[in-house]
Amino acid sequence: MNVAGHRKFLIVQTGSTLPALRARRGDFPDWFRHGLGLQRRHVDVVRVHAGETLPKPETHVGVIVTGSPAMVSERLSWSEETAAWLRGAVDAGLPVLGVCYGHQLLAHALGGRVDYHPAGREVGTVGIERTPDGAQDALLGIAPAKFLAHASHQQSVLELPPGAVTLARSAHDPHHAIRFAPKVWGLQFHPEFSVEIMRGYLRGRSHAANGDCPADCCLQRAYAPAPAARRLLRRFRMIAAQGLARRA
Repeated sequence: MNVAGHRKFLIVQTGSTLPALRARRGDFPDWFRHGLGLQRRHVDVVRVHAGETLPKPETHVGVIVTGSPAMVSERLSWSEETAAWLRGAVDAGLPVLGVCYGHQLLAHALGGRVDYHPAGREVGTVGIERTPDGAQDALLGIAPAKFLAHASHQQSVLELPPGAVTLARSAHDPHHAIRFAPKVWGLQFHPEFSVEIMRGYLRGRSHAANGDCPADCCLQRAYAPAPAARRLLRRFRMIAAQGLARRA
């Protein structure tokens, strides 16, 4: 018996992590599966960046779209095809959670604008502030009004799609969490990151660590545990499972 009826969660993988991290800690789907609290048999992974084909949306209980070293503004063919698939998944009412690249790809797919952030890269453990809309949201409402989250991105959602609602922000990025539809969310921050993974990204990206201190300084102070952000993955799993139970 699967976690939610007989349907699995789908992880849409849009790239891979840094080679050094992958060798020690696995890749994006492993991190999400652990954060969701699911065993391998409860999850399907489709590597869209490698040309794998996405299934019909209704075959899964919910979808997570991962981060990527690619850029949404590059309009790569696999990315545009995934954007079209996401539009269909949203129309079908499937619960979707996009993270980092996945967050940006959802915004692009639904009519928003994504490009390089004018202030540059945001990387490290950052302070997130929930908006008033976030306090009432089914997903973000479980988070504190202010909490820590791990971030590593150069591009951002610069303009929201029609009907989208901002749920959380940082000092750097006003669109760190967005609700695109009743059960469709995007998170610019990384709830799947552990503090060890964040440290690995800071080592890999230290040449661009926010630009406000030398690399060694940033490595000493820019990462910390972020349990409130991580809890959002379990909350998304619960929301998706409840939705399947109502549809059954």
